[in-house]
Amino acid sequence: MRLGTRLFVDYWNFQLNWNERSSRANCDWKALPRVLVQEAGKSLEVAGISDSLALDETLVYASVSSSEGNLSQWLTSFIDRQPSFRVKLRERRVRTGGIWCNSCKTQTSACPTCGTPFRRAPEKGVDAAIATDLLSLAWEGALQVAVLVSGDSDFVPAVERIQEKGLKVVNATWRNHGNELAQACWASFQMDSLIPRLMRDQ
Repeated sequence: MRLGTRLFVDYWNFQLNWNERSSRANCDWKALPRVLVQEAGKSLEVAGISDSLALDETLVYASVSSSEGNLSQWLTSFIDRQPSFRVKLRERRVRTGGIWCNSCKTQTSACPTCGTPFRRAPEKGVDAAIATDLLSLAWEGALQVAVLVSGDSDFVPAVERIQEKGLKVVNATWRNHGNELAQACWASFQMDSLIPRLMRDQ
């Protein structure tokens, strides 16, 4: 039997780790779904399950700022047009804000040395979008196996809920990264050894 499989790719979680571990070689995104589904399929073999994985869709979630026009265009004009891919973009907005000092009970909104305004961490909305789609597709019966490409422990509650329905979540992560999520998933594998298979010819 072939199990319907969807890939959920946290773009920045994947790309930043890829850059660090591959000496910034280019990733062959066209090959990514095939390689990850093959690797996830090995988990079924190890568990003694004879079913195979059939890729239905590759969902890529990314946040972009207004200054990252080239990235946005690459994601929407190239990646989104590849077979199986669907890109979901969120606008990343950097918010200015102050820092509250509990000792002197004052709020400072800029660096006292150079005057540059403090900026809060951008709100991406990517994690919420991934978790929502994971849960929605599971409850619609549109998902048998999810391959979650992330190391973010925020996904643990969603993963646990999905697996209560008897569905399988396989975590694709990096060595020494995201152990809590990997342990919560039905199976996991590390992508470090896959880098040579995913490098794009220059």
